[in-house]
Amino acid sequence: MANLFKKITNFLNEVKQEMKKVTWLNRREVARYTLLVIGISFFVAAILGGLDNVFRYLLFSLIF
Repeated sequence: MANLFKKITNFLNEVKQEMKKVTWLNRREVARYTLLVIGISFFVAAILGGLDNVFRYLLFSLIF
């Protein structure tokens, strides 16, 4: 049991050391990338919604 505790402690210490090596984005970059992802998501949603309406129109035109 003590060996398990030692392994967990060692693992967490290594994680802490590795996290210090990470290059983190600054606030401006995070905001820019967040807005970019939201914008692209809305763009893709608009395209898919448009295609859905076209296919629905074609389907109802062929059925009725």
